Amino acid sequence: MPAKRSASAASVLALVAGGRRAARVRLCLRLALPLSFLLLLAALLRSQPLSAPPAAPPPSAGPAKVAFLFLVRAGVPLDFLWDAFFRNGEEGKFSVYVHSAPGFKLDRTTTGSSYFYGRQLARSVKVAWGEPTMVEAERILFAAALEDPANQRFVLLSDSCVPMYNFSYIYTYLMASPKSFVDSFVDKTEKRYNPSMSPVIPRGKWRKGSQWVALIRRHAEVVVGDKRVLQVFRRHCKMVVTKALLGQKPYYRRLGFGLRRKQILKGAIRMEHDCIPDEHYVQTLFSINGLENELERRTLTYTSWNQSSDPKDKMTWHPMTFEYETASPEQINSIKGIDHVNYQMERRTEWCQCNATSVPCFLFARKFSYSAAMHLLEDGTVGPLKSALLA
Repeated sequence: MPAKRSASAASVLALVAGGRRAARVRLCLRLALPLSFLLLLAALLRSQPLSAPPAAPPPSAGPAKVAFLFLVRAGVPLDFLWDAFFRNGEEGKFSVYVHSAPGFKLDRTTTGSSYFYGRQLARSVKVAWGEPTMVEAERILFAAALEDPANQRFVLLSDSCVPMYNFSYIYTYLMASPKSFVDSFVDKTEKRYNPSMSPVIPRGKWRKGSQWVALIRRHAEVVVGDKRVLQVFRRHCKMVVTKALLGQKPYYRRLGFGLRRKQILKGAIRMEHDCIPDEHYVQTLFSINGLENELERRTLTYTSWNQSSDPKDKMTWHPMTFEYETASPEQINSIKGIDHVNYQMERRTEWCQCNATSVPCFLFARKFSYSAAMHLLEDGTVGPLKSALLA
């Protein structure tokens, strides 16, 4: 009898243990399904790009527009010339955006052109030369212009830029090309690339070029959507004080130096990497994204480099400022006659084309003084003189 009871007890214990095991199995199965789903979701999220561009808005019913993006210090000093340019244009085919110093407003007290009233961005950053803030300001401009689905071309301009042709010619030129215009080349002589930028920015993808670009909408979305490449520029591109800058005492404040001369000298000796983001960011970003075949690898904005008679300008490779005399019709026509650009570093000649048709290389030019811009206005470069500023 005790043996039978022992056997029964053992059977009961076995059944209980088996039931517990079965319960644990069922519980594991119940947990495995949601856990597998979570693991799969995490894997999918990791595989997505960190900086996917924003979704394109629905197409606009109206005409395609050119967005003119002005990157300025405060006001628009050549607003009178741009006023005439836009007045000779076609309403509904352009839009205007201005990035200026935080707190600055464009109204009747700060500009005489109604095309600039209230066109400053609500969001802006304090820009310093040679710092990533320059690129951040550009991205803010592109982002603001992308909010309008009618904007299909995006032209970045400085406060000293001028149009070389009337609105109709520039609009047709830009819209005829399915490509962006981005000056981009490999400069093997400069030492701005920092090996610490790898692997996000490989040395072979490092590019240099003019800051002044003209982008199609899809490429503007790539610029605004990027976070990884910009983060590397923020980390490694800092303002470096060179001996050339040390000789220009009046510029200390303008460049934002709050350091004593001894501290500046010490910083110059350290040989830090100075990337100059505005000359590398867009070019390198497009190179990394495999977009170089979608570019006309040249800028549309002419700059006269190292032509100044001032020895200091030559020492720092400074662009020449056009004055009234040097903005003569003969000088302007000589710029308009340029049909190719030589890139000696790459042993490449870029013959200027737009949709496989030969065209003048430049639509805009810089740096123009007030008097030089007035000369263009008098000569009718942007069209008949009918600006409200001069009425």
